[in-house]
Amino acid sequence: MTEPKQTAVVTGASRGFGRGIAAALVASGMKVVGIARDGQALGQVADELGAAFVPVTADATDEAVAQRVIHEFRPAVLVLNAGATPPLAPIHEQSWESFTRNWQTDTKHAFVWTGAALREPLTPGSVVIAMSSGAALNGSPLSGGYAGAKSAIRFIRTYAADESERAGLGIRFVALLPRLTPATGLGATAVAGYAARQGIDVDTYVAEMGPALTPEQVGKAVLELAGDPGSAAEYLVSGAGLRLIG
Repeated sequence: MTEPKQTAVVTGASRGFGRGIAAALVASGMKVVGIARDGQALGQVADELGAAFVPVTADATDEAVAQRVIHEFRPAVLVLNAGATPPLAPIHEQSWESFTRNWQTDTKHAFVWTGAALREPLTPGSVVIAMSSGAALNGSPLSGGYAGAKSAIRFIRTYAADESERAGLGIRFVALLPRLTPATGLGATAVAGYAARQGIDVDTYVAEMGPALTPEQVGKAVLELAGDPGSAAEYLVSGAGLRLIG
């Protein structure tokens, strides 16, 4: 049996986009270390993807976890996908705790892993792909601080790319911004909420969105960006494909 050529690390690998990304990377011949809190769900992914997928049950916001995994596995591809499900309510019905939920998970974990990648540092030619969101461009009025948290991830990527260049590390930092889609659990909940807000049914709302983005398409986009040494900056991915935005 041929050994995987390179190692990738994917946070939030147990569901949704993370699962699709892990599957695409394994299919490309890589060993994938998947991080998530839900050990049972990670086990299911491991059963599906086989020995090339290494499940690590851990909190992706823990700095010690990031440092240990990066030091042990030395990934050529690091995909920062972990995130919390945002609370679905207008701003005046949010508490500060609910409003900042995605700052404490999505943004914090991107900050922690980005710092660890620079300090280790990763091998020249490696790539860090930080998952932001189309909400960072357009807002998300029913999702508390979600849009702001995802926008902060874009700044973290920019700062990290600058530090990599200044230090001559040769690490690429890329942000990928998926559009809202009903094809994940998080997206389906948000789509239902926004459809109700507009007073239309979900099918009508989805039809107006255009082609629905799938986890498989996100996985394909990550593979494309990881394999292109010229890819940098930021990309929007939707059901219509991948588009450079910065």
